[in-house]
Amino acid sequence: MPLERLQKILSTAGVASRRKAEQLIVDGRVTVNGAIVSELGSRADFDVDHIKVDGKLLHRPKHLICIALNKPVGYVTTVSDPQHRETVMDLMRGVKERVYPVGRLDYHSEGLLLLTNDGELANAVTSAVNHVAKTYLVKINGTLTADQEEAFRHGLPIEGRMTKAAGLKLVRRADNPWYEVRLFEGRKNQIRMMFRHLGFLVEKLKRVQIGNLSLGSLKPGEFRYLDSEEIERFKRTLAAPARPRREKNA
Repeated sequence: MPLERLQKILSTAGVASRRKAEQLIVDGRVTVNGAIVSELGSRADFDVDHIKVDGKLLHRPKHLICIALNKPVGYVTTVSDPQHRETVMDLMRGVKERVYPVGRLDYHSEGLLLLTNDGELANAVTSAVNHVAKTYLVKINGTLTADQEEAFRHGLPIEGRMTKAAGLKLVRRADNPWYEVRLFEGRKNQIRMMFRHLGFLVEKLKRVQIGNLSLGSLKPGEFRYLDSEEIERFKRTLAAPARPRREKNA
């Protein structure tokens, strides 16, 4: 096999996404044939070299899997947590393969989260190039004006740069209404910051769809394995992703 970048090897082995694998390398937690490798861009041969993370030897996964989880509120989307909070890995009871979460949902958010040991799939989902659509139901503490809705759809200045075009639709009228939000980028706490920029606080946030994969009937804390046909359909949507469209309230 040809030499591959270490972060790709770590991702293929189901250790972490490529982005998090880079941090493991920089932190000096990766060794190749007994020597610490902390320089990004370093390469190795997965089938020949002895590659370890925190002293554990890596192996190619025998079976590539993808799991859909309904992440409850109160769990962090990491493999481990220095504050000793519960992580989504605590919900993976009975899963024999070593999987890791794809992307993130913050501690106070819930809904659809994918976990996999397929590094290429994970990279395709999280890559900004693909603009994978993610759909959320969001409850806020007031109703947006028409001008605020248009500003939300066109983009808002968050942390010094504009957000990309987004979908927004009012789905339940109330004093504390629910909106459907479709994002095509994955900036940290983006939805909360966008509503805060307009003067509103998010009370509940639930992700219900990633690409063509829906949360379905999964209850909080429940998960299911995606079958091979679902995974192939999902990969096709990643190869030809949706583009932002202007969404109006019904």
